[in-house]
Formats: sequence, structure tokens, C-alpha cells
Amino acid sequence: MASLALTSPPGVKVPSHLASSSSSLISRSSISFTTIESGSRICVSNSAKCNLPKALTLGNGNASIPIINGTTLPKYLDSSSRLEKPVSSRRANTKLKLFSGTANPALSQEIAWYMGLELGKISIKRFADGEVYVQLKESVRGCDVFLVQPTCTPTNENLMELLIMVDACRRASAKKVTAVIPYFGYARADRKTQGRESIAAKLVANLITEAGVDRVLACDLHSGQSMGYFDIPVDHVYCQPVILDYLASKSISSKDLVVVSPDVGGVARARAFAKKLSDAPLAIVDKRRHGHNVAEVMNLIGDVKGKVAVMVDDMIDTAGTIVKGAALLHEEGAREVYACCTHAVFSPPAIERLSSGLLQEVIVTNTLPVAEKNYFPQLTILSVANLLGETIWRVHDDSSVSSIFL
Repeated sequence: MASLALTSPPGVKVPSHLASSSSSLISRSSISFTTIESGSRICVSNSAKCNLPKALTLGNGNASIPIINGTTLPKYLDSSSRLEKPVSSRRANTKLKLFSGTANPALSQEIAWYMGLELGKISIKRFADGEVYVQLKESVRGCDVFLVQPTCTPTNENLMELLIMVDACRRASAKKVTAVIPYFGYARADRKTQGRESIAAKLVANLITEAGVDRVLACDLHSGQSMGYFDIPVDHVYCQPVILDYLASKSISSKDLVVVSPDVGGVARARAFAKKLSDAPLAIVDKRRHGHNVAEVMNLIGDVKGKVAVMVDDMIDTAGTIVKGAALLHEEGAREVYACCTHAVFSPPAIERLSSGLLQEVIVTNTLPVAEKNYFPQLTILSVANLLGETIWRVHDDSSVSSIFL
């Protein structure tokens, strides 16, 4: 199973203009800053350092991955009562087991690091004909088991792996099984837009439920209605606070900021994002889609002239929507354009489009693993490990999850 370690590149320093600054878009009393030398870009410390043996080689040195010192956490986790307990007492809680699939082992390791736990021992293999073999290497009898597995590329293989992991836990007499799905594949197939189409999101939800999952924990679903496809509880984790904490470190005046929805369907998401950024104004890109993964920008609703535009979406797939929207924003007089999304799907030709120069910065999270070959100068990756780790603790302790996002 491939492993990934997040380590701090050379040349880390604290910018003096930030150390003395008292103004920001949102409160940043608990945020520490580092500069990773990739141009003049600044990364906020909101991700957990992963204690893995092999260091990550950044290749072209362009992708920025925020790191914390092991004690400072983003403000949305500062009040967690869980952090008041020593790590040793957390590890003593043997009734909580955390296992990782092969889709994103680096994120799973970060989550375990935050929680003060070791990842459960599990063997996942592929037979010569492609069949998946799963065996738990430790007892889970009577335990609260959490399985971390995004259903990303290769989507069908990772989905099947998750289902077999669930089955293995059930047959090993786990008390409860929670599927932690940072990225829920097939979420875009959530309705019929033409005759004789399938609703694959509902089908996948049925598969996960019938496999024996008691609860699903998912990040930024494509549409909220997908939660209704499950006949079991779903905890919807919003990764918005992670991106907001990072944007708070940028030297952007709230008067110069405008939040942009790349399509009409994302207006609610963009409006909520804008409210957190000092109630920034909102603009909407009117988009007409003529086919799957094909987007055409028509016009812009709102004023962006001379402003810094922040485009907000749940995912970037082929980047057609984001890049065409950015081009339109520049035509309408935007000074700078930033793209923010939770899920970096990055299907070809996304990298070529995103690195074309239209975007000042592309801010994503690590719900999906981003291959080193897909790094480019404008890319910034933020970690959601602390957020997911805290959510898992709260689910296990039967505490409120929604209070994290208040």
C-alpha cells in the first residue's frame, strides 16, 4: 500500500508583515503562518503533520502543503474538549478502531495522528483477475469501527474495496461500522435530467447500506439531497472552515473581495461562503452545459470590476467550468481570480487548464490524493484531517457534530 508523508520544505519563515498585522477577513487568533517558497504565496497552518517514514519529494517544488507544529490548530477546533485529554488516554480507548483503504492512506494516517491512535492492521490485496481480498489483522469484536475510503479514481475498484471492508468488519462482529467517505463518487448522478437515465447516487447509497454500514460520514456532497438516498444516518462534514482559515491569511481587504458561484446550482454554497467572509458581495456565472464535462459560459450576474474574485465550488473535474468562468471574470475587469474547491478530481485536461495563468491560486483539500505529477505553481493543498478526526471523535462520543461549523 502506497504511503505519503507531509514534511516541511526548506526555507520556512514567518513573514513580518503578517506577524504585525491585526486585520483579516475573519478572526485568526489561533492561526500560525509559514511561507513555503513557491513564488510569494503564503500557506496557513491548518493541517496535521503525518508521522510516516518516507518523505514527500515535491518534484517541481510548486505545490504548497500547509503544516502545523503539532500543537496549533485552526480556530474551529480550538474549543474541542477532546484536546484537553492526553494522547495516552485517547489511545487507551480500544473500542474505537480506525482502518484505511488504499484510496487515500496519507489522509487516513493524518487523521490517526490527530486522534492519537494507530491505524488498524488490515491486509488488502488484488488477485490476478482483479478481485479484492480483505482481511482484518486485529480483533474488532464489539468495537466502533471507522473505515476511511474515498470512492475516487479508480472509482469502481475503491467502491468495491469499501464494500468488502465493511463485510469483513461485519463478519468479525464489529458493534458499529461507519464509512468515512471524504469524496462520494457518483454524487453527480443524483437526478434524471433526460429520459431513461439512471440515478447512480441512489444505487451506490443502497449498496453501502446493504453492505452493513451503520452510518456514513461524507465531505461536501455535490448536493444535499444525496443524504436522503441513504436509509441510515449521514453526517455531512463541510470543509469550508479549512479554506476560510487559509483565506484569512491572505492580504485581501474585505472591500475588494467578491465571491463567485461558477454556476446557478452553486449559489447557496457561494452565499454561505460569502457570509463568512465579512458578508462579501456575490456574483454568479451563467453557464449552459451542452454535454457531460462540457461547459459554456454565457454571462456574468454581478460586479467584479477591480475586485479579487474567489470562485467557490465543491469539486474541480476537468476544470472547464472554473477556467471559462475565470476568463469571463478577467474580461469583466476582475483584478485577481482565486479558485477554491474541496475535491480535486483533476481529470485530464484539468492540469493544463488550471496552470494556464488565468488563476492566481487554486486552493483544494486533500479529500482526494493529488498525484505529484499533477502539481503546478498555483496549487495549494489544505488538509482536512483535523476536521475529520474531530468529527469521528464526536460521532464516537455521541456528541454534536453540527456545533463544529457554528
